[in-house]
Amino acid sequence: MADTADQKKPTRRRRVRLAPPAWWPLPAAALLGLAAGGAYGVLKAPEYAATSYVVAVPNETTEPATALGFAQAYARIATSSSTLAYAQPRAGIGVQQLRTQVRAETSPESPMIAITGTSKSASGAADIANAVADALSLSSNQAAKNTGVQLLLFSQAVAPSDPASASAPLSGAVGLCAGGLLGGLWMLARPARRRTREEAAEAVVPVVAGEFASLPAQGDHSETKEKESVR
Repeated sequence: MADTADQKKPTRRRRVRLAPPAWWPLPAAALLGLAAGGAYGVLKAPEYAATSYVVAVPNETTEPATALGFAQAYARIATSSSTLAYAQPRAGIGVQQLRTQVRAETSPESPMIAITGTSKSASGAADIANAVADALSLSSNQAAKNTGVQLLLFSQAVAPSDPASASAPLSGAVGLCAGGLLGGLWMLARPARRRTREEAAEAVVPVVAGEFASLPAQGDHSETKEKESVR
């Protein structure tokens, strides 16, 4: 009977809680960043970019420095409403959308303007760049007699073979680095908070110990009472 009772008693198992290592946020954050970056690269539609070049050419009576200055001015108006209105029929998109998919850049040392079009299709990016380049050349050449400078098409944009946006492996690598950086920063900040708490606790202990030391012992109370009764 005793053996049966002993068998019915539930066995108590000791639960051992293993604390995770202190460096666990680093790989966790890195893996999370890798997953997020890879998912972004896979789910986002690829974006293509194509560039067309136009050059400012001075006439016989105009100095080259003047052409350089007009190239800077024409680069600023390449994305204006008037220029985009000329380019809109050939680009096949509205003016507002066209403004977000084209940019113009120039160099302070060269009278050449780079007009870049971006789109989700390679042919669409080339069409946008060429449409804006032709519209800019047409509008500027109407005033060539007064300015002494005309814009000529130097190179047309062609449809790119590879997208300009980051691929899934590259996005994953960027996410991995960003996650690892955030995990490392969190590890650096966490011990600082822990040390602050420990220092606060160590500062409280001497104060409490001093208060207890200043209190009279129990034997001192009894001796004081006996002396007072004798008196």
